[in-house]
Amino acid sequence: MTLYEFKLLDKEQQYDVTFNQGAFIEYQLELNRRFALYAVDKFFVEIEYDAEENKILKLLSFIQGPLLDRYIK
Repeated sequence: MTLYEFKLLDKEQQYDVTFNQGAFIEYQLELNRRFALYAVDKFFVEIEYDAEENKILKLLSFIQGPLLDRYIK
């Protein structure tokens, strides 16, 4: 699956692909937010989760850039 094909899916399908086919890589904590990075084929997906509200806030998909840089140590 390409990034373009992934972006054509509705949000529910994107979450399904991420959690069932993606490989969890790393997470970052910022205050009450958790950012989880997954690899799906040749692109990345970041899930933002609000621990206080116990809910997922957003999903972002990308290949490179500042979002990926946050996970490089």
